[in-house]
Amino acid sequence: MKPYIVIVHKDEHSAYGMSFPDAPGCFSAADEIEDIFNMASEALELWAEGMREDGLPIPEPRDFELLRADPKWAERFGDADIVIAVEAPWARRREAAE
Repeated sequence: MKPYIVIVHKDEHSAYGMSFPDAPGCFSAADEIEDIFNMASEALELWAEGMREDGLPIPEPRDFELLRADPKWAERFGDADIVIAVEAPWARRREAAE
């Protein structure tokens, strides 16, 4: 499974805010840059849990280049402080079980 792309922004005197283009309604924040990956993974896990509880499908993540070319997200990518890729926590558990 492809990783989920996370767009990270940081305004002066604020936390690192995270947007997940392929996980609608999922967002997170971290006070320290060292916590970004853990907070992003936790946010994805909670988001997916909510989607499953609501009986909604979990969208597959798009390739980075496709996502970056999406006009809906172009400005967010342009203003990003960093962009990270986070493996879906449920994919890691599935791989470990195999």
